[in-house]
Amino acid sequence: MTEGADEPRIGVVTEPFASRPLTDVMEWLLRAAPGVTDLEVGAGGYAPTTHCETPLLLRDASAREAWAAEIASRGLRVAALNVWGNPLHPDKSIARKHDADLRDAIRLAALLGVDRVVALAGCPPGARGDRTPHFAGGGWLPYLESIHELQWDEWVEPYWSDVAEFAMREHPQLLVCLELHPGTAVYNVETFDRIAALGDSIAANIDPSHFFWMGMDPLAVLSAIGDRVGHCHGKDVQFARPNLDVNGVLDRRWPHDPRTLPWNFAVVGRGRDAAWWKAFVSALQSESRVHTIAIEHEDPFVAAEQGIPEAADVLASAR
Repeated sequence: MTEGADEPRIGVVTEPFASRPLTDVMEWLLRAAPGVTDLEVGAGGYAPTTHCETPLLLRDASAREAWAAEIASRGLRVAALNVWGNPLHPDKSIARKHDADLRDAIRLAALLGVDRVVALAGCPPGARGDRTPHFAGGGWLPYLESIHELQWDEWVEPYWSDVAEFAMREHPQLLVCLELHPGTAVYNVETFDRIAALGDSIAANIDPSHFFWMGMDPLAVLSAIGDRVGHCHGKDVQFARPNLDVNGVLDRRWPHDPRTLPWNFAVVGRGRDAAWWKAFVSALQSESRVHTIAIEHEDPFVAAEQGIPEAADVLASAR
């Protein structure tokens, strides 16, 4: 985006309401959070698909038209399809399913005229023959050294080069927005820059909450990536100082018993104040290609029915 570009719209990741029909969720949004105009719906991978039956919508044009009409009739729009998963998983059955789901989501986005698909870069094994993924987040000890390079050469680069080409063929206007997420091969600016070089269809989905707990500055990340940022999640973090003092930010117990943890995801505005969010939204508008800030409710202490309208109000006042 450039200065003077349209301000980002406010959206919601519908996953917290996966047990409810999408029509019920939309009716609730119109009543409780009328500032929300956009939806980010799960379309495969680990994301629940109760709001978007991708195989049905791909094969049945009438079902696809009816689904889109239900959304449009309420003045809402689909900002993104979400297929967070691990297409690099060493379990081949998981990898095949998540890869197929990602490609199907790209095909469906083309049919729907949706120009954002949200995904994760994935986490491959640490070595050939491993049965579990290995997060190569650092080489602090000899047995951790060089794993990232092996993963990049063997799995990450070949796979995402192919997906980037596939996306460009299927839907040239689409951005596959990879969330910078610990536990995957892409979690900061350095790792994103490396994967973004594989194709123009690869972009970033930034969620400031992950940067908060990793000690990063979301504004600096946004400035560094610039117009390769294509989508944004709205989520905050609150730190519990007594727990943080003794266990630091790396805690194997997450997400169990949130009262014991050094940090937790929080409703937008409960970690950083309104002034911070205003600066962040302004930076999104001037520096990125973000169309939508999709509220992703994961606060363990606040019900989604309370947290989403609260977050929407904070974001609305920040625009």
